[in-house]
Amino acid sequence: MSDGAAPRRTAVVIGGGMTGMLAAVALADHADVTVIERDVLPDGPRPRKGLPQARHAHVLWSGGVKALEELLPGSIDQLVDHGARKAHIMTDLVSKAPSGQWFRRFNHARHANLLCSRDLLDAVIRVRVLQDQRITLQQRTELLTLEGTADRVSGVRIRSAHSETTLTADLVIDASGRASRAPAWLQELGLPPVSERKVDAGVGYASRIYRAPGSTADGFPIVNVQADPRSTPGKGGIITPIEGGRWLVTLAGTRGGQPTADNDAFVAFALTLPHPIIGELIRHAEPETDVITTHSTANKRRYYEKARHWPDGFAVLGDAVAGYNPVYGHGLSASAQSVVATRRILRQHDLRSPGTARRIQKAAARPVDNAWNLAVGQDVFYPGASDQPPTRTEKALAAFIDKAVDAGSRNPHALRLLLDVMSMEAPPARLLMPDMLALVYLGRKKPLLAGPPLTEQERKGAEAAALRA
Repeated sequence: MSDGAAPRRTAVVIGGGMTGMLAAVALADHADVTVIERDVLPDGPRPRKGLPQARHAHVLWSGGVKALEELLPGSIDQLVDHGARKAHIMTDLVSKAPSGQWFRRFNHARHANLLCSRDLLDAVIRVRVLQDQRITLQQRTELLTLEGTADRVSGVRIRSAHSETTLTADLVIDASGRASRAPAWLQELGLPPVSERKVDAGVGYASRIYRAPGSTADGFPIVNVQADPRSTPGKGGIITPIEGGRWLVTLAGTRGGQPTADNDAFVAFALTLPHPIIGELIRHAEPETDVITTHSTANKRRYYEKARHWPDGFAVLGDAVAGYNPVYGHGLSASAQSVVATRRILRQHDLRSPGTARRIQKAAARPVDNAWNLAVGQDVFYPGASDQPPTRTEKALAAFIDKAVDAGSRNPHALRLLLDVMSMEAPPARLLMPDMLALVYLGRKKPLLAGPPLTEQERKGAEAAALRA
């Protein structure tokens, strides 16, 4: 360092998952970053400890794809080179709405989602991030507590092997996921509890990987049958084509109708969904794995941005702020967008300046709110989902969403606007703009589709496999 040059800032990121890695990227232009991870991260596309939802279907919506590319230019092409696939929505999506309608497919789509296993996504991003010499990964290290006061966090107390030490930092980011202990850490500093809300539809997931049958390994669409919250138990499922010519199939059911880990019951359950198309497609496909189940699917939101007092030097991102029912696929996109918002704040304010951490928390809350509203707008209507019954506003919004979905299933212009919101490229308020209202209430509407809009070629590919079986 030359004489008179300001010393580099220091930052600590708690958690080496997707949010933690992306947060380290945002911080690295402003500080030397240490990522604290309690486990040993895999050295390739393999399962990561403490991430049960990774075994189930993941779709990175186009809003998340754009955020990821903004943070790590070229990363989407890297993922595609490793076997991931860009899926154009609605060209490459066959989807049945919760209210029962099948959506039409487009020849010209403007929303490109990313399809791959979570293991591949994490591995490619992790390698890319850790190539940065300004970022250091410290594994097998547990964070014990925050250091500092109610006014400013000055670092963290960590335990590694058999020793404890303190790391000082100008900014600490908690990206430790659903199991975050930030509420306890903040109370230890003398701060009051933050408000929380939990909406748990009681969804259980069961997933299995299949070898894509026949000629369906190349270019087959996502097939999605969504659960209807007005029909309990709610059941749904999705076929997600992933790398290696495989299908990741996830089935879901709410209380009283959850799928089991029984291999022999998997196809039978798929055939009981609101439409049997998923069961019909996998009936003669070759399974590559046993069934894996998960029941940790509650939507949980912590309103850190509303805290009356917030310490400088500390912010919370990702699932540590809000965890969502994975069926909606918005968690990764919301996290990536929150990190983009964090980077914008850091480009405008020194990370040690008073108020910077609070600005980060407020900016990160906006994409979180968008994802939260999309998830809770459905799940809150399942029996026993929340101690707080649906509010009048939530009921009115849900009724309007049903109308918007119906318009989307009958009018491609309405569907494109609906997809702007579902893809997290626009906030839910976009649906209340005059052009969408006109399409919902006055627009021309085609007849509803009678069944899933698979092409003749797609059907033949699956049928040929069935005949060989």
